[in-house]
Amino acid sequence: MFQDEARYGRINDGRRCWGPLPLRPRVPSQIVREYVYAYGAVSPSDGQLVSLILPWVDAPLMSLFLAHVADSFPGEHCAICMDGAGWHKASDLAIPPSVTPIFLPPYSPELNPAEHIWEYTRENDFRNHLCHSMTQVMDILERSLHTLGNDQALVRSMTRFDWLNTLC
Repeated sequence: MFQDEARYGRINDGRRCWGPLPLRPRVPSQIVREYVYAYGAVSPSDGQLVSLILPWVDAPLMSLFLAHVADSFPGEHCAICMDGAGWHKASDLAIPPSVTPIFLPPYSPELNPAEHIWEYTRENDFRNHLCHSMTQVMDILERSLHTLGNDQALVRSMTRFDWLNTLC
């Protein structure tokens, strides 16, 4: 599996969009610095996605997420590739016995297929969208992750990199 976190909030950036000539599309924008974090772990070989939406990133919440992953795959051992964020290597991180962390090389997000999950949600569910509350952000994010979690073929198509075929 591959694991990553992403920040979502009320601060947004405009994306390209189409509009009929000669009109220019209007894209709402705001800068409100409120965030939540999506934790996700994906299995590119079968397209399974496990996710949680949590208020911040730190070792105790990462421990909670790893326990959630272990509970989602009872009786299986999960090798989880992740970046070297501080909370991934913290001394107080509780790693379940059925989970083995594997650290990706530093500064190499292109090796982590989980990054494509965040790219997809931003392009398809948050694109040029103005959220008026954090509840609205969390609702959109929850729907997006739930939809992806139920579409294993789509998740597999986004995350099954060619070089992974040599591993599995």
